[in-house]
Amino acid sequence: MTEVRLVEVTKRFGDVIAVNHVTVTIKHGEFFTFLGPSGCGKTTTLRIIAGLEFPDEGSVFFDDEDVTMKRAYERKAAMVFQNYALWPHMSVFDNVAYGLKLKKLPPEEIKKKVEWALELVGLKGMEDRYPTQLSGGQQQRVALARAIVVEPRVLLLDEPLSNLDAKLRLKMREELKTLQMKLGITAIYVTHDQEEAMSLSDRIAVMNAGKIMQVGTPKEVYESPRNLFVATFIGKSTAVMGRADEIVGDRATIITPDGFKLMGRVATGYRLRRGEEAVAIIRPEDFEVEPPMVDHNVIEGVVEISMFLGPYNRLKVRTGKQVISAYVDPDISFKQGERVRLYIPVDDVILFPAEGWEYIAYEAVA
Repeated sequence: MTEVRLVEVTKRFGDVIAVNHVTVTIKHGEFFTFLGPSGCGKTTTLRIIAGLEFPDEGSVFFDDEDVTMKRAYERKAAMVFQNYALWPHMSVFDNVAYGLKLKKLPPEEIKKKVEWALELVGLKGMEDRYPTQLSGGQQQRVALARAIVVEPRVLLLDEPLSNLDAKLRLKMREELKTLQMKLGITAIYVTHDQEEAMSLSDRIAVMNAGKIMQVGTPKEVYESPRNLFVATFIGKSTAVMGRADEIVGDRATIITPDGFKLMGRVATGYRLRRGEEAVAIIRPEDFEVEPPMVDHNVIEGVVEISMFLGPYNRLKVRTGKQVISAYVDPDISFKQGERVRLYIPVDDVILFPAEGWEYIAYEAVA
């Protein structure tokens, strides 16, 4: 198992800063994910770790070894690409054995290692097939087998499940996590899919505009976002604008332009001042239709949309100029135009100063 450290890593492409002074430590045997929107720098960061790109500034370490300017093959890192990058004219066996043949290992040792890798990914007996004879999931397993057969220090995965259909993607997530835990290898993953990142990762680095916005466990980045970008990018949420009014300790009340009051907890590391513009972030799953026993807000409005989605009903509720998304018990039906009263615990509402809100991607807010 290998620890990977990036220290002030920066990469430019012309006038574009793709990776902007990134510093992060990925622990031994950790499943670590770089998560962010398209163009945020996550794949470039992964390619720098792999040795496929070299940083303009900063350093990359594998344990205590400085590998910043070493070639990919010198780092003993293996990468699984989004498009699998299998050779169509080669059999499954030859695709997996390719890296071992470059090392000039004896044929018997190559055979033994390839059989081990294929059995590990559930493809034993398919050695003589060609990529065009395999399903998307099987091709992905071949790419994984080719990566792990060389026994890399670090396994790198660049959106490897994005080309699979939804059902197969869920199955491959479980298989990938099980495989990583079985091997005990340090794995670094790149994705824009929040659910994928949350389900697979020990820790997540949320990126935007080349910078790391927050590093933490899935629970930490979801429940305790460090800034407005993370709060709106991770999960579904409604942003409610207002001005700070009463402030007591780490709790504050904002008054919206429609005149209703909303109390919440001020995000860790921030302060609100009375009269300051603020943003309240509300998760749809935190709403209740009965008053909870804890301190709570009451939100009244008119149902614009009610959709049955199996585990819950999704409501769009208009309160004046604001539309709020809420998930409620699927056994409770609501009609369009019906007035409803919803409740949300105070501590489930996260308050941020509104400074910088104009730079947040509004499409991240559902």
